[in-house]
Amino acid sequence: MPGVSIDQERCVNCKTCVSTCPMGVYVDEGDKVVVAAEDECIACMGCVAACPTEAITVVE
Repeated sequence: MPGVSIDQERCVNCKTCVSTCPMGVYVDEGDKVVVAAEDECIACMGCVAACPTEAITVVE
């Protein structure tokens, strides 16, 4: 199972990962985005490519 993390210091809360992820791994909590369903990640890396601040790490 892939490991997913968001560097909250780099994240600008643009929510691009929320809209990009086909599996619903990320959840918008208003003031920040969090990894809510890490076990659903298929390591497609779409979120990593889409993140403008390189705040997301996916480790297979």
